[in-house]
Amino acid sequence: MSKIAIIGATGRAGSQLLEEALRRGHSVLAIARDPSRLQGRDGVTVQALDAKDSAALQAAVAGVDAVLSAAHFSTIEPHAIIEPVKRAGVRRLLVVGGAGSLLLPSGHRVIDSPDFPEAYKAEAAAGVRFLEALQREPNLDWTFLSPSAEFVEGERSGHYKLGKDHLLIGADGRSWITFADYAIAMLDELEKPQHSRQRFTVGY
Repeated sequence: MSKIAIIGATGRAGSQLLEEALRRGHSVLAIARDPSRLQGRDGVTVQALDAKDSAALQAAVAGVDAVLSAAHFSTIEPHAIIEPVKRAGVRRLLVVGGAGSLLLPSGHRVIDSPDFPEAYKAEAAAGVRFLEALQREPNLDWTFLSPSAEFVEGERSGHYKLGKDHLLIGADGRSWITFADYAIAMLDELEKPQHSRQRFTVGY
């Protein structure tokens, strides 16, 4: 059992990470601007703070075994997460990544494809910057887990496929993963690290 901090614990991805962590017996520090609905849950300590508050974030995560960040990339710069985690002495940072930086069969990035939705470009570009910042980071033990193109609500099947830098596309031509199965892959990586200082991806 580990003590882990989840930044953005009330979001769609973060809430599933929290549920999966609790299912496995981990102790969770749930960080969110308004974590009130998580009050009173066994195994959960809540911390209301804005992740952009560097000093508060550093103080909050001091002493945990790992930090899982499910913060939206377009709302926060990479250093605002990376630096407080490092200063707090936490060695492991696992990040809910984006699909935009993954490669298509053509070798081009998903974000650079002509039909990439304009509405998602700012978030996807910020996700690319976050991954690049991690790749320049000399000391932190980081992992960046990119979901498939469709990151959606759905059942926890317990089944998934792993990839590295290329977008996973099923036999039906669909690229997707549920938040619940994504959370399984992330907690599997937390418990049995296979992608230290790497990005990988998950899908069906």
